[in-house]
Amino acid sequence: MTFLWGLLWGLAAVMFIAGGAVIGVWWERKVSARIQMRLGPQQIGPAGVLQMVADVPKLLFKEDIVPDNADKPIFRYAPMAVFAPIAMSVAVIPFWAGWAPLDSTVGMVFYLAFPSIGVLGILLSAWASHNTLATIGGMRAAAQMVSYEVPRSLAVLSVIILAGSLQPTEVMEAWQWWWVPLTFVGFLVYFIASIAEMNRGPFDLPEAESELVAGYFSDYSGFRWAIFMMGEYGALISASLFGAAVFLGGYRWLPGVAGLAVFLVLAMVLITAVMWIKWTFPRLRQDQLMTFCWTVLTPLAIVQVVVAGVVALWL
Repeated sequence: MTFLWGLLWGLAAVMFIAGGAVIGVWWERKVSARIQMRLGPQQIGPAGVLQMVADVPKLLFKEDIVPDNADKPIFRYAPMAVFAPIAMSVAVIPFWAGWAPLDSTVGMVFYLAFPSIGVLGILLSAWASHNTLATIGGMRAAAQMVSYEVPRSLAVLSVIILAGSLQPTEVMEAWQWWWVPLTFVGFLVYFIASIAEMNRGPFDLPEAESELVAGYFSDYSGFRWAIFMMGEYGALISASLFGAAVFLGGYRWLPGVAGLAVFLVLAMVLITAVMWIKWTFPRLRQDQLMTFCWTVLTPLAIVQVVVAGVVALWL
């Protein structure tokens, strides 16, 4: 029964992320078009809302190309190793008062740990391609994701200290409105580090088109390429929902369905902000990216943890 329950929620997470990716691609096209003073998709459906309905079948039925020199079994299954951990992280997000799909007593650690496993999938996909550009992209991704996980985890630790619990639903029950100004620095660190974890601009060095063609997924096409894209948008949705919940209060602002609506609006604002940043700021150099992590974000996250600890002791 437990296995079937887990399978059900797994399928629900995949469908949730797939639907979110379809909407997210359309929304990002509109956001980037507005930033660049153009219209974006508009031909298929009202305001181009059916554009992805046309794009999805194209991706599904496009030829699946596997390079002759690739390590074929690893090449074929590596995209799933990137996507699956991200889909699993959605399970511990508290969507409602006292409820999360997986209400784990260590859910906060679960959320931080599982998406990090995706770096193994990226390394495998890069290595299996036997492509120099893909390998460079994979190594960049590994260094970037492992490094930015440190300030990201420290930022979340400040909320854990205030709540005195690792269970997301208990964190939400303990949440107070004054946590927003108190943990604002931690929220900024979490937000920026999450963008780097997703490999999105201006931290998109692992797939830098001007240098590496497409980085670790240069040789992928069709459905397997679409899995990488689903993973990217899944990470965007998951990070925004989690940040909106534990840092910004999520559903706690209003009771009932109105609270859920506020939660989703807050998450959508964060998603839009990530897109806005990608299409506004230039890509960092590799040395700038790593320096920013260890000399700016990590010290700020440590300061936030100390402040949260002092407040928790004082209370």
